[in-house]
Amino acid sequence: MITVSIVTFHTAIEELQKCLQSLTSSHIECIFIIDNSQEDYIRTFCATQPKVEYIPQDNIGYGAAHNIAIAKSIARHATYHLVLNSDVYFAPDSINTIESYMDEHPDVGQLIPNTIYPNGQLQHVVRLLPTPAIQILRRFLPKTWFQKQNNQFLLRDWKHDKPLNVPFHMGCFMFFRNTILQEVGGFDERFFMYMEDIDLTRRVHRKAKTLFWPAITIVHNHQRASYKNRRLLKIHIQSAIHYFNKWGWLVDKERTKWNQMVMKEINKQ
Repeated sequence: MITVSIVTFHTAIEELQKCLQSLTSSHIECIFIIDNSQEDYIRTFCATQPKVEYIPQDNIGYGAAHNIAIAKSIARHATYHLVLNSDVYFAPDSINTIESYMDEHPDVGQLIPNTIYPNGQLQHVVRLLPTPAIQILRRFLPKTWFQKQNNQFLLRDWKHDKPLNVPFHMGCFMFFRNTILQEVGGFDERFFMYMEDIDLTRRVHRKAKTLFWPAITIVHNHQRASYKNRRLLKIHIQSAIHYFNKWGWLVDKERTKWNQMVMKEINKQ
C-alpha cells in the first residue's frame, strides 16, 4: 500500500490537478493534501477528487505539514509513502514501477527518479552534501566565478544514467519505505522550509540506501522561489544556519566521507 502527501499554499488548481492526474495508480490508498493556506477553492476541489483527504492547517511549514501525513500513513500501516510537490507530474504507471523495484530491493529506504524541467533539460536533484562555502557562493555570486566547484557539487559531469546511492535528494519527489521513515522520525520541524529534504535524506542514508533511479523520469516545474522573493531568501538563510549548526560548519566528517564515496562510485561507473 502507498500513501502520498502534497503540501499546498495558495496553489493553483490547474497545477494541483495536473499533479493528481499522475496519481491514479490503484496501489495508492490515500492522497493527503495538507493546505497551509486553508483556501476554500482548494478544499472544494479536493472534495471532488477520489482518494484525497483534505487537511487544512495554519502555515506550519513544509516538513511539519508533511509529518502530519506521514503519521497518518504509518498509522494506516502503509508500506511506502511519497512526499510530492504539486508542481511535479509523470506517467501514472511510474508509481507501480517504483513500488516493484522497492519490493525487490529491501535495502533501499528512499528513492528519487530522474527529473527534468518541462523543456526536457536535466534537473540536478541529487548532489554532493553542501559545504557552507558552496551555499554562500551559489546564493550570492555569479556561477562563472566558481564554475568548477559548482559543477562538482551538482554532479554535472556524471551522465545520470545509472543508479547511485547518494545522501542528497531534493524534496520534489521522495519515495520512502515507511519502516525506515518511522525509525528516523520524519522531517525535522525546526526547518520551516528549505534544506529539510537534505537533512532527512542524510538521516535515512544512515539506515538504508537513498537511491537515484534513472529508469523512471518525472517532470518538475521548479520555480526557485527563494531567488525571487526576499522573505523566502531570509527563510532559506535561516534554514542553512539550522542545517550547519546541526551537521557541522567547517568540520563534518560524515559529509567528507559520503561525498568521497559518491565521487568514487561515479568514477567507477
